[in-house]
Amino acid sequence: MTGMVEGSSTLLFTFKRFTLSFDTTERRKEPSLRDSLKVWGRKAGLMTVRHVVALGGSLLRPEEAEQRTSWFGQLRQLAVHLEGNDRRLGIVVGGGLPAREGIELAKTMISDAARLDEVGIAATRLNATIVQQIFLDIGCDVAPTIPSTTSEASALLDKHHLVVMGGTQPGHTTDAVAVAFARDAGASHCIIATNVSHVFDKDPRNHDDAQSFSSMNYDQLSAITGIGEPLSPGASAVIDPIAVGWAKNAGLRLAVLDGRKIEILEQALDGKPFEGTLIQGA
Repeated sequence: MTGMVEGSSTLLFTFKRFTLSFDTTERRKEPSLRDSLKVWGRKAGLMTVRHVVALGGSLLRPEEAEQRTSWFGQLRQLAVHLEGNDRRLGIVVGGGLPAREGIELAKTMISDAARLDEVGIAATRLNATIVQQIFLDIGCDVAPTIPSTTSEASALLDKHHLVVMGGTQPGHTTDAVAVAFARDAGASHCIIATNVSHVFDKDPRNHDDAQSFSSMNYDQLSAITGIGEPLSPGASAVIDPIAVGWAKNAGLRLAVLDGRKIEILEQALDGKPFEGTLIQGA
């Protein structure tokens, strides 16, 4: 059984197919995925559909150069597809390797966490500029500036089909920025495209017995990630604790999926069945 992202006309998107695991009582509290998708489809005809995606910085730099060319090419095709259908896309890009290397270098002389975060933020904006310029190169309607706040990004999305941004301030990862973007844009979802396929109960890179979740609620997620506490500079998690708290408070649904596979991201953006984890409720 597969799952699908459902939502309103303002839509956001920082091992096994998605299968609902809520009990009957819990399901009655939330609209069904299929019914909500139908509502989104009806509302989409009334206004321009917006999407926001949090792209993990590691996605920009796969090990093989050929993979980089292919991934960027597919990302551009996706952007062209959305723009051609008058759908708007906001992208929040993580720092990845440049952020980690920059922070490690700065740590030799700097101990202040906020200053180290500024180094990481600069790396996210570098990565955002790379993505922005790749879109500009083929004539996409992309905002000419890299916004430094989510309110600025939301305003730019009113004027352009594409907006690309990085981090904003110390203590906030790009996951948190994406969730804030969703909140400011009045969106119902945030899609976190990362280098793992699902949320796991432990790091699958270090634990062979790690179990994936196809669906979960915020209490289950926060038991794994924590909630509300900032990560240390350069650290990473499938979803950072501040983003978890903000998304829960805003009533957003989160989707986590493998951004290395653009076709999965496209399926989620199109409201089709996709492989990943859906977080909603409690």
